[in-house]
Amino acid sequence: MSGITLIGTGNMARTIGTLAVAGGNTVEVMGRDQSKADDLATALGGGATAGEWGAVPAGDIVITALLYDGVVPVVTEYGDALAGKVVVDISNPFNATFDGLAHGEETSIAREIARAAPAGTRVVKAFNTVFRHVLEQGRPDVFIAGDDARAKADVAAFVESLGLRPLDVGGLRMAHWLEGMGVVTVGLAGNGIGHGDFALGANALTG
Repeated sequence: MSGITLIGTGNMARTIGTLAVAGGNTVEVMGRDQSKADDLATALGGGATAGEWGAVPAGDIVITALLYDGVVPVVTEYGDALAGKVVVDISNPFNATFDGLAHGEETSIAREIARAAPAGTRVVKAFNTVFRHVLEQGRPDVFIAGDDARAKADVAAFVESLGLRPLDVGGLRMAHWLEGMGVVTVGLAGNGIGHGDFALGANALTG
């Protein structure tokens, strides 16, 4: 099992933390509001702990469960505390109308993290194509992207511990397209499917 640190105390942190504890992982929670971090760690149970904001995370895998515009500033603030860690970005940089990305170029929040993080930090994009309630109630596929094979293997093992299927889509450059898939997911929820009780996935055809 994995050692996980969640940076953030919101709904996605709670959902992933709950699944992580149930999967036998060691979980640490960090938040700017220490009382919220303490409360979430207590709610998660299973030996989950609350770390001090800005300190070196206890987990080898650090999940930034934050709104997209806060991710890179927090990574910059943590600085060398993240050296040697695997940082998992789960954010979706939607524009104001949720029909496009907030950044106008072929980049991603994950790639911006890689530029801002200290040497030795390995970045993986994951979880951004799954609605929170589907993650809570279903067994969706989880797409992952990253440049470091070992980091992706570690994240894939963590995803499997949650009872989910990890699907590797390639290098970190693909994080841009995963963010685009997040936009497609919202578009389907508002149009062709008409609700959010679904997840994107892949089915292999066998002859």
